Amino acid sequence: MQIEEILRSHQGTVIDVRTRGEFSGGHVAGSINIPLTELPDHMEQLRTMQSPLILCCASGMRSAQAEHYLNREGLDCVNGGSWLEVNYLQSKAS
Repeated sequence: MQIEEILRSHQGTVIDVRTRGEFSGGHVAGSINIPLTELPDHMEQLRTMQSPLILCCASGMRSAQAEHYLNREGLDCVNGGSWLEVNYLQSKAS
């Protein structure tokens, strides 16, 4: 399922893996900020979230790393790339 379809059907959870400072400067409405380096500490919380997890960051690099790690941990997730792109797709889906 493509990211736009996930957002349009109100499925999944948007996880922003940027730092708290970056997140406070702007983010996707309703997204949850869990910095990349803190993902291992939040595995229990992540497992309870509606999947698939849509991961985003500034450019797509950190969210790609997060996707790789979370897939290895058995979580259903997809790399959404830049938070700006996910934000655009969410606005289109609304």
